[in-house]
Amino acid sequence: MSVAAAGFPATEESRRTSFVGMVMALASWTMLFVALFFSYAVLRLNAATWPPDGLAPLPKALPLLNTLVLLLSSCVLHRGTRPDAEEKPGALRRALLFTMLLGGLFLALQLAVWIPLWQHGFRIDNTGTYGSIFYGLTVFHALHVLAGLLALAVLLPGASAGRYASGRSSAVRSSAMFWHFVDVVWVVMFVAVYLV
Repeated sequence: MSVAAAGFPATEESRRTSFVGMVMALASWTMLFVALFFSYAVLRLNAATWPPDGLAPLPKALPLLNTLVLLLSSCVLHRGTRPDAEEKPGALRRALLFTMLLGGLFLALQLAVWIPLWQHGFRIDNTGTYGSIFYGLTVFHALHVLAGLLALAVLLPGASAGRYASGRSSAVRSSAMFWHFVDVVWVVMFVAVYLV
């Protein structure tokens, strides 16, 4: 029996379908990142030393700041997409703008981590699997942050025009789910790559 036949309006059926589709997409991305983390764990467990001899440990201060930036961005986006945000004109637009600003700051801070490492010889060609997995994980994640920023940017005109007022819209809810997913992946990555 379809959801519409069960008495739900077509818009509700569409929202549910959109939600299920996003959950399935996030599940596939989760499997992808789990595979990458599993590869990282296998490489690390099979290495005699980690990091390899002659390589300085990775910096921790900027990645910690980046973690805080992404967590703050998730909090801001969550507040702007809650149903009660509809009572505050412009709340979603402000949340999108501030989240995009924080996401841009995250990417800038990633560059601030990568560039000095690269300049000091921490490159894929001379650090073996250690550098390859580090850059592979962090660059792949940064590409997902960039995709999340683009998704939020697409919502901004509609939020500014009042077409979207909260996370009740499927587009807003799906974009917010993706953004929170990217944040959770970063927290796991920060712990696994920088702290453990």
